[in-house]
Amino acid sequence: MSTGGAAEPLLGSGSEAPMNPVLAFVVVMAVWTVSDLVAKKTKSLLSSLFVASMIFLVGFLTGIFPEDLLQASSLLALAGVVVGFIIVHLGTMISLDDFIKQWKTFLVGVATVLGIGIMLYVAALLFGGRISGAAEDGYAQALDFVIAGTGSLSGGAISVLIIQEAALGVGLTSIAIFPVLIAALQGLIGFPLTSIILKREANRLKGEYRAGNLVVPEEATEDGGEPRTILPPALRTTAGTLLVVGIAVLVSLGINNLTNGTLNTFVVALVLGVALRTLGVFKPSVLGGIDSLGLMMIAIMILVFGPLATIQPSDVTELALPLLLAFTFGLVGIAGFSALVGKTLGYSVPMSVAIGLTSLYGFPGTMILSQEAARGAGETPEEVAAIEGQILPKMIVAGFSTVTITSVVITSIIAGRIGG
Repeated sequence: MSTGGAAEPLLGSGSEAPMNPVLAFVVVMAVWTVSDLVAKKTKSLLSSLFVASMIFLVGFLTGIFPEDLLQASSLLALAGVVVGFIIVHLGTMISLDDFIKQWKTFLVGVATVLGIGIMLYVAALLFGGRISGAAEDGYAQALDFVIAGTGSLSGGAISVLIIQEAALGVGLTSIAIFPVLIAALQGLIGFPLTSIILKREANRLKGEYRAGNLVVPEEATEDGGEPRTILPPALRTTAGTLLVVGIAVLVSLGINNLTNGTLNTFVVALVLGVALRTLGVFKPSVLGGIDSLGLMMIAIMILVFGPLATIQPSDVTELALPLLLAFTFGLVGIAGFSALVGKTLGYSVPMSVAIGLTSLYGFPGTMILSQEAARGAGETPEEVAAIEGQILPKMIVAGFSTVTITSVVITSIIAGRIGG
């Protein structure tokens, strides 16, 4: 019998009792099943990530989903363990030659981050008076929003944490909240835009393939024989594969710790994946075919939706104008600078802009959206493989060049100016 008070989540049992783990797991799988179905029915026009993001956002805002849904499902905990495994796997999907060839992609990614900062500075010059008060009264200044917006729009969790630490250090709570809201909302914008643009690029590449200008990647044409690896059969099983990939992740963590984060764990893991494939230690797509890959992939996708659980309507309304300006001018910076630099380097405009948009979400969106675009355009397994072989390496390297490398470096440099 109810005793009054705030409404409890429809799937929960109140704040004192955590959600049933099995129920939470089933709910998350139901959301992902629906999202995947919508993506397939719309041929990736509505990406599974976008559909799932909308379902989770509405669910959390309306109280249908309890705030601890994702934690209770145990998938967030699993994701924290296996994300490095998936990044090593991604490295083994890219040959060393392909990795080296992506220097143009890296430059487009760097230009994108710079474009975001420049356009947000322009926004501050035009609208700064409306989003800031007097510094002596403890109000955030327009430049503070520029710095926070640049770091969060172009980066992931590390950039957000850098901004938050700097903002809280000078007592600017609004600036500490700002990047969290951007992180929670940017996928809702980045996923559908990238999906539409990549679909155009995939259709263009399909025409190139049918004209004989594209070939199917080598590993996609193998005849199903023994995988190309020097590992003994005992280390090719599900457990054995997870063991050796786990060792590679531990090495990446060790290098990260030895360099105090200068060499980021995930960057090292990606490079190790490429190197170990090249040396013949790992087969191409090292986790492909093992029993646990599907669950691991779903788990890391849940990382994308984590910030949505804590977002409040009041947070959005209080910072609505800065958020609108950040996304509007940020997208102009992304599209303009990535298209200009990409076109100069010989990329198509859609591919260039898609590379730039990776700054809004990074991995795993870079992989999922690439695969969905290829499956949506390709009509045969060979076409899908050829299209994916062109898009996926660019998108993976783009995500790391924007979110993991350039954004962290630039954010670390400019964060100290918050509150200055």
